[in-house]
Amino acid sequence: MHCYFCRHNTKEIDFIETETLKPFISLLGKIKARKKTGLCSRHQKQVSQAIKRARELALLPYTKK
Repeated sequence: MHCYFCRHNTKEIDFIETETLKPFISLLGKIKARKKTGLCSRHQKQVSQAIKRARELALLPYTKK
């Protein structure tokens, strides 16, 4: 298992934990691809949904400066 969340036995990814989500965002503010993050498909979908929710609630910016 190469997935970060599978290794740490994480069941669900919470959008409020922004420090956990920041490494999965590129310098331009885009969500990194699954090949670059090394996540499994289930966790990649959860991360992308959590990032989108956090952006809507203004917990994460849409773009980085």
